[in-house]
This record gives sequence, C-alpha cells and structure tokens, in this order.
Amino acid sequence: MKSCHPLEIEFEYNEELHSITPVLLQDEHDTILIDCGYPGFTNHLQHAAARHGMSLHSLTKIIVTHHDIDHIGSLAALYRLHPDVSVTVHEREAPYIDGSKKSLRLEQAESTFCSLPEDAKPYAKQFIRSLQSVESAPVHRTVTDGELLPWCGGIRVVATPGHTPGHISLYLPAEKTMVTGDAVVIEDGKLNLANPGYTLHMDDAVRSVQRLLDYDIRQLICYHGGLFQGDVKKALLRLFRDLQNKQG
Repeated sequence: MKSCHPLEIEFEYNEELHSITPVLLQDEHDTILIDCGYPGFTNHLQHAAARHGMSLHSLTKIIVTHHDIDHIGSLAALYRLHPDVSVTVHEREAPYIDGSKKSLRLEQAESTFCSLPEDAKPYAKQFIRSLQSVESAPVHRTVTDGELLPWCGGIRVVATPGHTPGHISLYLPAEKTMVTGDAVVIEDGKLNLANPGYTLHMDDAVRSVQRLLDYDIRQLICYHGGLFQGDVKKALLRLFRDLQNKQG
C-alpha cells in the first residue's frame, strides 16, 4: 500500500486561484496529516483525502511544520472533530500553536503596518484580523532536529528554520521523499524560497536549503507547488547557489 498521499487542494481567494498541498500518511496503525490548511478547510481536507480513497475518520496524528495560518488554520477544528488525535510540532513552534505566545507572523504584520503605503493597509488590516482569529490548539508532543518518529515507516525530523524559527521539514526514508512545508516552494516549475517578505530570518532559510542536500531525495512535496520530481539535488543546489549570489 502506498503510504504517502499529497492532498492537492485548490481554492479561490480574492478572485484568484490558489493551491496548497498537505500530506496524508497511512499504514496499518496510523493515519497522519501533515499540515491542515486555512481556517474552515476541514471539508477541503476530507474531499482531498476521499479522492485517494481515504478518510480523515481514521486520523490518529497531525504533524505541523510551522505555525503560519495556512498550516494551522484548521488544526483546532480538526481536534474537535477527532479528540483522540495527537498533535506534534517542533519545540520552538509549540507556544505559538498552543496560544501561550503571540504568533510571530502577527507580530511581524503589526510591526510593519505603519510603514506600508496607504493603498496596502486595507489588505494588511484584513490579514491581521485573519491572524488574530486563528484558534489555538493543544500540542501533545514536541520534537527536535534529527528525531526519527516511528510511524508510517519512519519520519525523520529535519530542522529547516528561516521562514519561522521552528520550521521543520519531514523526510520519509522509505519513499526517499522530503515534505518541505515552506522551506522551499515551486514557482513556474522551479524551486524557490517561500515569499521572502514573510521569511523571518533569511540567512537561516538559505542554510536550510543547503541542509536538504544532505538527504537522498527522490521527490519533494512542497506545500506551495506540490510534487517536484526529476533531479532534486541539482535543483536544490541551483537554488542554494542563486540565493548565495543574491546575498552577495
């Protein structure tokens, strides 16, 4: 049985078509969701799972790569629907997910608001309200770099900070697949960093791309862009060198 299922979800926002790619892992013991979309996306997730002949009714675990709204927006709702599910995150992300600290993305949006041009402020206000509305959710397990989670054939935790301080990617050795979260994305068929304007520490983000080169990767699953196959190492190396050149 194929255990790794990218869940491609398309949706409209501001009259534009967008997509995200959470991942569903399954074996005879567990059904694991990696990242869970914006608020109100539980139906999107269920429909995407159904296209693979699967159901979220068997969900046992959720792993979150980081605390941005498009990755944790439906976490609290999913937990209400499946109260026996355990939630796993990096230890540095946990306080922003369980609500004990204010979201770093919200702090970033609030701190830059006054410097924005007037025509950008209505969108920024909407964005801030959206971030403020995200519900906190319980965290049951925290992880650190290098841990091997003994689920679905093994899931290696790979710290890829930069986009947020506790951002993780997840390596599936049995499938030679790296689930990248927002460490890298696909734009116009090529690998890139997620929106640099939202990257909290660019130097760390560049080093995280370099870290991915340490793994034997057959394919990447990028939250924004979906499946990247072909010569993954060559594409990552090209991105890393391009980013180095931009940094001077």
